[in-house]
Amino acid sequence: MLEFGMLLIMIVAAVGLAMVYLRGRGKISPAQGETGTLYVTGVSPPPDGAVGEQYVTITGNLTGPTEPGTVVYGRFAWDVNAWPSIGDPITVVYPSGKPERWQIAHPGARPGLGS
Repeated sequence: MLEFGMLLIMIVAAVGLAMVYLRGRGKISPAQGETGTLYVTGVSPPPDGAVGEQYVTITGNLTGPTEPGTVVYGRFAWDVNAWPSIGDPITVVYPSGKPERWQIAHPGARPGLGS
């Protein structure tokens, strides 16, 4: 009986490792997220004289279909010619029940290093 239990544990562990590996390689997609709106309440200033993409830190209140409102923040690479402002609504996506893992929904956005 002990041998069967150990075999079962090893099989479950192998399947779990395979799923983690495939998810990291994009073969298995995570559950569909929710779309919400981030109302910007704070934003770092653009660097003086900068051009192209620069890092910006955004703070705001995220609301969505199952999220009444959560204060969140993030750091992103952003074009200085389209710098966000306080009061801007930004469309975001996040896993259901985990608004702190939000990402900007528009296709050109990309997270900054260390975010």
